[in-house]
Amino acid sequence: MEKNIIEIFSSIQGEGKYVGCRQVFVRLEGCNLDCRYCDTENKPNAHVFCMVEEKPGSKAFEQVKNPLSIETVVDRVGKLLEKAPHQAVSFTGGEPLLHGEFIREFSKKLDVPIFLETNGTLPEKLREIIDCVDIISMDVKLPSAVGRELWDVHRRFLEIASPKDCYVKMVVSGETTEDEFRRAVDMLAGFSNDVMLILQPVTPFGGFTAAAPEQMLEAQAYALRHLKDVRVIPQTHRMMGQL
Repeated sequence: MEKNIIEIFSSIQGEGKYVGCRQVFVRLEGCNLDCRYCDTENKPNAHVFCMVEEKPGSKAFEQVKNPLSIETVVDRVGKLLEKAPHQAVSFTGGEPLLHGEFIREFSKKLDVPIFLETNGTLPEKLREIIDCVDIISMDVKLPSAVGRELWDVHRRFLEIASPKDCYVKMVVSGETTEDEFRRAVDMLAGFSNDVMLILQPVTPFGGFTAAAPEQMLEAQAYALRHLKDVRVIPQTHRMMGQL
């Protein structure tokens, strides 16, 4: 089995519940959405080479010709894990659930917790590999970012993901409307008020502007009236100059 991989590297988890934890990241090509604030090139077959970090935290990369076999990915990730302790291997993208079979095969060959960073829109793909995933970072995508409503599919996804260690992340920008934000929170609360929600102030890109500090506090206050655990966490890896 082979896949085009964008990069493999060791860094600090910069977002969400496990911010600050050391992880190995495997970034996969391709996405089923086109979020306006996304700064990752996700077109299939757009990467001739995979950039593989040679030593954890060195930021020294080797170019490895794509596609990579599952054996090569396991070997390269395993070498990074051997050189420094890590909490998990994070499959990210793009949308990693487009490559569920690859993730399953990886989990069979390397005994390490699997962390899935997903846009939360492919519930049936998640169902196929839910047994080999340990932690799920699920995005809720707002209409202002993706151009359409995804409330129903997000709820179906959450139903499948919730038995795992799952939290929800929502990017908030200056363009986020009060109506869409409240609908998102109400959707989550309608499922369970135990859902952990991470509000992530957008890193300005693609015409999206930063949310004002007052906007973030107002958003958190509304969410806390409906959910038990709501945290505001920016992209801390960017603040620290990490990958």
